[in-house]
Amino acid sequence: MILLELSLDDIVRALVPAIYETLIMVGISSVATVVLGLPLGVVLFVTQRGGIVANPVLSITLSTIANITRSIPYAILMLSLIPFTRWLTGSSVGPIAACVSLTIGAVPFFARLVESGLRDVQPGKVDAAHAMGSTRMQTVTKVLLPEAAPSLIAAVTTTVVTLVGYSAMAGLIGGGGLGRLAYNYGYQRFEPTVQLVTIAILVGMVQLIQVLGDVVIRYVDHR
Repeated sequence: MILLELSLDDIVRALVPAIYETLIMVGISSVATVVLGLPLGVVLFVTQRGGIVANPVLSITLSTIANITRSIPYAILMLSLIPFTRWLTGSSVGPIAACVSLTIGAVPFFARLVESGLRDVQPGKVDAAHAMGSTRMQTVTKVLLPEAAPSLIAAVTTTVVTLVGYSAMAGLIGGGGLGRLAYNYGYQRFEPTVQLVTIAILVGMVQLIQVLGDVVIRYVDHR
């Protein structure tokens, strides 16, 4: 075993681009997950049996697809999506390429959280909206989503935290970021200091995301 002594400057020079790549992966995939997962979660909720736009066939189909995708471990999903990622982005490595598997892996997870959050809305409020002549779209945008806002913010927070962990795994197959740094230096080159610093940064990111999410939840929760 050969220990490589890295100076503080060396560690900082390696950390800066790694943090940037991690933020790119988490940021892009988080936005894409919310953009795609929120409508999917709403559709899952409103099309279920007894929903305001009940459609059992569509509901079962989307639920099955979401359940299958969620049941695949992320590491396996990430590897199986390499050909699709290369076709879509022109590359199978780098933070942008990693965003494809990160998004596909997180969308069903987030959609289920959205569906669960919408279930917490009291049915009486939906009935009252219908009684006042609200359309289905108005019921969704004016009643369901605002009433479920605290749960939806909590869902976003949980999903972003999950994506931080996923991004570290993505680094092992060329996604870059802190995961690759920890593996290349901390594991392969026997530099435990780099590994510990990387873990500390990831923990700090998760804590910051959670604190910000809790602050926003308290702000939007008027119950």
